[in-house]
Amino acid sequence: MTAAARAAECDVRVAIVDDNLSLGGQIWRRATDGSMPDSVRWTERLRAAKVTELCGLRVFHQPQVGILLAEGVDDIHELRYDKLIMATGARERFLPFPGWTLPNVMGAGGLQAMVKSGLPVHGKRVVVAGTGPLLLAVAAYLREHGAELLRICDQASRSSLARFGVALLRQPGKMVQGLRLKKALAGVPFATNSWPVAAQGEQVLESVTISREGTSETIACDYLACGFHLVPATELPSLLGCEIENGYVRVDDFQRTTLPEVFCAGEPTGIGGIELALVEGQIAGLAAGGRADEARSLFGERKKRRAFAQALDRAFQLRTELQRLASPETIVCRCEDVPYSRLSQCSSWRAAKLQTRCGMGPCQGRVCGPATQFLFNWNPDSVRPPIFPVRLESFAVTAGVSEPVYQEVTGGHG
Repeated sequence: MTAAARAAECDVRVAIVDDNLSLGGQIWRRATDGSMPDSVRWTERLRAAKVTELCGLRVFHQPQVGILLAEGVDDIHELRYDKLIMATGARERFLPFPGWTLPNVMGAGGLQAMVKSGLPVHGKRVVVAGTGPLLLAVAAYLREHGAELLRICDQASRSSLARFGVALLRQPGKMVQGLRLKKALAGVPFATNSWPVAAQGEQVLESVTISREGTSETIACDYLACGFHLVPATELPSLLGCEIENGYVRVDDFQRTTLPEVFCAGEPTGIGGIELALVEGQIAGLAAGGRADEARSLFGERKKRRAFAQALDRAFQLRTELQRLASPETIVCRCEDVPYSRLSQCSSWRAAKLQTRCGMGPCQGRVCGPATQFLFNWNPDSVRPPIFPVRLESFAVTAGVSEPVYQEVTGGHG
């Protein structure tokens, strides 16, 4: 949103394409009531700049440079561009452990998104576990909506979190957020050096066994919200041919990728939170709109925000004990029902795909890819269109089988 607004303010034609039904992503979803001033401010700037809004469209292929194909509810759109800014975000990292496929074992952000969409959690017993600041934000949101929070478990050590707290002192805004979360979660038990080792239940989750400081404890609960920080969504940049370096899209000072007319901002260039994403989006929008000097004036702010991102990486680095959570029977690839025992016999991601179909199901490796990267140090190294599951007619277009009637949208520099 910030990229589109700033680019449009440079007097170029801009279209913003979002796969959600409304703008704002997970953080600003349904935030039009004034509770999130940044959301309201950027929505107003976006619309004042007359940006074309295309919601409910999911880009799944680039048949040729300068043209993207996006699928809507019941149609296909051809999106033509001179310059492209990608802000594809991030998703939660899931690590397999016995019972993690039981109903009501969910991603932390996933459960929050479902509650935002109407899932009632009032009176439900919830354990929040994994690692990263997202756990606290999710826990506070669930408590606000009536959930009974039994415990928050973070695999990070107390010393790591203490160092992270010191880093927050240089980020006043983050410090204020932290204090608000502490107040919102007053009385909720918080455990460091703690993580789930197994989930139990016949047809649905009934309890979870937690390791805390080397001691196991089983807690009866209705939901386990579990996520081990975030991984960048780099499928579209990879498909376009952008260089990926250490798991992130490589960009220059102006957020330009290794493709001259393609920019990238936000989590795909480094997990750093909303404040960093807002600044990077502005830099990308201004640079794409031809105002390099104005973009350069934001470099100092971005540098400060990136310091927080580096502190995140250090504080919530995954510990090696988590690599031993899965039993031989534990499903790792949920789409294709591939257990840990079969994957442990493979030598690489490619070999696993050939021999077990790991990563070839509907999620296309979005869940098992990061998991196997952590478990086996594999590098998921191939992205093919369509990068999301699509309807047969959309797939036919990708394969060049048919030529449907497109709805063409020209975004200019958007």
